[in-house]
Amino acid sequence: MAIRHDDLIVIDGLIVSDFGPEVFADMRRGGITAANCTCSVWEDFATTMRTMARWRRWFREHADLIAPVHGVADIHRAKAERRTGIIHGWQNTSAIEDRIEYLELFHALGLRIVQLTYNTQNLVGSGCYESRDGGLSDFGRDVLAEMNRLGILCDLSHVGPKTSEDAIRASQRRVAYSHCLPAALKDHPRNKTDAQLRFIAERGGFVGVTMFPPFLARGAAATIEDYLDAIAYVIDLVGEENTGIGTDFTQGYGQAFFDYITHDKGDGRKLTDFGEVLNPEGIRVIGDFPNLTAAMERRGWPAARIERVMGGNWLALLGDVWA
Repeated sequence: MAIRHDDLIVIDGLIVSDFGPEVFADMRRGGITAANCTCSVWEDFATTMRTMARWRRWFREHADLIAPVHGVADIHRAKAERRTGIIHGWQNTSAIEDRIEYLELFHALGLRIVQLTYNTQNLVGSGCYESRDGGLSDFGRDVLAEMNRLGILCDLSHVGPKTSEDAIRASQRRVAYSHCLPAALKDHPRNKTDAQLRFIAERGGFVGVTMFPPFLARGAAATIEDYLDAIAYVIDLVGEENTGIGTDFTQGYGQAFFDYITHDKGDGRKLTDFGEVLNPEGIRVIGDFPNLTAAMERRGWPAARIERVMGGNWLALLGDVWA
């Protein structure tokens, strides 16, 4: 019997789109139950706090489309109410500046996922584009311990390999690469080696597979089938119970945004050149998400695998970490 996309719990492990009513409506068209929505990258405390305030306004103004997520019960509620649950996530720790106690303030506002570093060096550790990865700093260990205490998922997608290894070993809770691809399919600083992917999974961690075109082997020429190939590769490597979706949708943004995220701290040295950013054919926009379920079905994936990869595994991970 064919699986119905609308019946699935669908969780996207990373969306960094130009949020607003158009994106929220497309999330509903795509049947997204919940998503980790980036609300801080290079920003400081005050700027990030303003972003969190804007989200609170959006929750009021677009209550028919979105709802805040503070726990897994909120994800189930969003599914029942046909809304998209918004998980507040950061792609950097710059917003706490040098004050660990700020984490608890943001947690009270709904922060539930935090990436330790974004591409380069910060007070916590090194990013994947840093020329020398010095590992997790002592301050970083204190930050991670506070994240563990609060129940904030540690994300290592843009984090350097040594800093990631240190964090995986040090964390008392499960950690994740929320959005990455295998380096075996394309050699890129943002992609993870087979050894790195196995290492995180063997220690209870999780891998969300991205479709961000610069990290796919065929780049802007990629299709939804290329994305499925990458997901299948990760499943074969770490097991389907440790694999999920983390698209890294950048919907609504133009070149100015990509210039921002490819420079250190937003306006420093150039880190990389993405080239054309065109999502894979078949899943160009968030509203195309049902095509992903259909593509899995065409491959003959059993319903249980589809249910797990499309959201069930994320739900289990978040339940463990947020408990």
